[in-house]
Amino acid sequence: MKNWVEWHLAYDDPSSGLVRRLAHVRRRVLAALEQAPAGEIRLTSMCAGQGHDVFGALAEFDRAADVVGRLVELDPLNVAAARRQAVPGIEVVEGDASVTSAYFPADVVLACGVFGNLSDEDVRRTVTLLPMLCREGATVVWTRHHDAPDLTPSIREWFGEAGFEEVGFDTEPGYSYSVGTHRLVGKPLPFVPGVKMFSFVGKPFDGRRSPRS
Repeated sequence: MKNWVEWHLAYDDPSSGLVRRLAHVRRRVLAALEQAPAGEIRLTSMCAGQGHDVFGALAEFDRAADVVGRLVELDPLNVAAARRQAVPGIEVVEGDASVTSAYFPADVVLACGVFGNLSDEDVRRTVTLLPMLCREGATVVWTRHHDAPDLTPSIREWFGEAGFEEVGFDTEPGYSYSVGTHRLVGKPLPFVPGVKMFSFVGKPFDGRRSPRS
């Protein structure tokens, strides 16, 4: 079983793919927050780890006090680390991120470090169900490695089929990470609690510069 606390140690290496991926995720999350209309902004993050992406984006956001967020993470040590960073309005929940009951419909949804640890079938199922976790016009930021066989072209197609339009797709030569950003242009699905989206089957980090997620 993967040690998800040790996985975070790659953040201490500025040359790692994880750090470079994080910069893109924060930029995309910040852009989504900045485009939100006045008033409350809802944010959720699945398999949130220690919340470096969310807390980093909020630190640069002038309206951080408007954000009501829920970060869902199963590992208790990562939960504790995230709670030490937490700011008012952000709840860190120790729980199962694979079930819709853990969430509320949000304006910004993060699925980072998730798709690289699911079966292809569960990736597609999760993308299909994401409109249930979205408010109208919501932005989803997701990550996935593009090692062979590269699933990212299919993921991008599945988002389109689920009612999203692509805002951006970030990667760089020499690294296997990808950061996708999609905006919901279709209608959100009615929120139904208790729906199982995926089974998490984490793969060990192989020591390369870019984590497989």
